[in-house]
Amino acid sequence: METKSSVKVVGPQDGTLGFLGSIGVRWMIDGDETAGRGFSLVEHPMSPRALAAPLHRHTREDEYSYVLEGRMGALLGDEVAFAEQGDLVFKPRDQWHTFWNAGDEPCRILEIIAPAGFEDFFRELDGLGGALNADPQDLAELNDRYGLEMQPESVPGLLERFELVIGERL
Repeated sequence: METKSSVKVVGPQDGTLGFLGSIGVRWMIDGDETAGRGFSLVEHPMSPRALAAPLHRHTREDEYSYVLEGRMGALLGDEVAFAEQGDLVFKPRDQWHTFWNAGDEPCRILEIIAPAGFEDFFRELDGLGGALNADPQDLAELNDRYGLEMQPESVPGLLERFELVIGERL
């Protein structure tokens, strides 16, 4: 079977931008563009000391975070990890985790999601006004549709433990 392909160059100002409530998102490659190869790619810009999300776990996807700039912190199960520019952090499905900007300057990461499809969760969350503005029932239904489990009650403890804030749009 022959696959049609064309060159796609995504420049630093290309892609659609959104805001998820504490971090940004820039859609770069959607799953339907990977011709069934099963991944998507987004960028997450994070303001200083911004927590990305409550503790959560994906039941369908693995995530790989590549640090473009800044310093990323991650809680993976009970283990805390820090990643600098050029580092890659693997966040496997079915593991409780979260991540954040661990520095006082902006941080940007590329998020590879496999298999593809979860990039649409980010679109829908952005459409709801981000996690902080979304109706709790709408957010619960969104999580269910995408096989995501979330612990919103973890946010105050994460903010305190890692000296974080709810981020701003960059």
